[in-house]
Amino acid sequence: MFEFASAWVFLLLPLPLLSYFLLPTRQEKHSAGALRAPFLSSEQLMEEQQVGQASIAKLSLLTLIWLLLISAAARPQWLGEPLDLPAKGRDIMLAIDLSRSMEMQDMQVADQSVDRLQMVKYVMQDFIPRRDGDRLGLILFADTAYLQTPLTRDLNTVSQMLNESLIGLVGDKTAIGDAIALAAKRFANKESSNRILILLTDGQNTSGNLTPEQALKLAKESNIKIYSIGVGADEMMRRGFFGMSRINPSADLDEKMLTKIAEETGGRYFRARDAAELEQIYLTLDQLEPISEESLKMRPLNALFYWPLSIALLLSFVLIGSPVAASLSTRLKS
Repeated sequence: MFEFASAWVFLLLPLPLLSYFLLPTRQEKHSAGALRAPFLSSEQLMEEQQVGQASIAKLSLLTLIWLLLISAAARPQWLGEPLDLPAKGRDIMLAIDLSRSMEMQDMQVADQSVDRLQMVKYVMQDFIPRRDGDRLGLILFADTAYLQTPLTRDLNTVSQMLNESLIGLVGDKTAIGDAIALAAKRFANKESSNRILILLTDGQNTSGNLTPEQALKLAKESNIKIYSIGVGADEMMRRGFFGMSRINPSADLDEKMLTKIAEETGGRYFRARDAAELEQIYLTLDQLEPISEESLKMRPLNALFYWPLSIALLLSFVLIGSPVAASLSTRLKS
């Protein structure tokens, strides 16, 4: 759809005509002292005729330039088809545990035994692309917490940063309190929104500058809703000196603490014993935190003012440099 954003500017089109009739010209000012020859030779009549034709050409060119300038000032633009945009997405921060305990190979992906981090990456490959309309950020934590990706709608970058993360990259221990505190700090720099922290860990707080209780206070003050996920199988078989034995690889998981920080912020605690459970958790999160159905309409806009402006500028150069304009200028001066 083509339109002029400032169509009222066309009201200025008659301005040169009004100035011509309302303002006195130089010829009128000096008409009292002018002498007119009663007779002109044929050569002089031809010159006068040429001057008249040049004046008409110049006037036509000036009229066209003025019309183009007015058209440019009216801001012509092309509006594309309306596009639906989410009126209000969510701000979701992912906090992923990279401590050494995440190396435990008690997960199954495609009938293969993998460590906990590989299972998380596998499930996230489907979870992250579905966050269309949300801003997603990534925090990696172990001995302390680091912001790997700030809140962004560039979901491909978030997914890539997660896939490139390695166990032990930021230490061996587990700083859950620092991860929550860092998320609270990053949310504080953003405008009001649905602030959600998905905290994924397989252990308990063993490092960091803040305890989970201290970080919980910061999260509540920042209106952050925490969904905590405890990762790890309940049992697995391990070969020992006396043969195979059944062990609990998640004995260090502090479910009491994870449940407390989730419930006190209005969230929930989930248990992910395998990839299927983790996938179900993310589907549940979509139901608990639905995207707003309200939408905004956006129409792509392409400004076109530079076309008439460029043509007017080009015609101005033609007018200034043309022989007709030069001869007319000389004739008028004489």
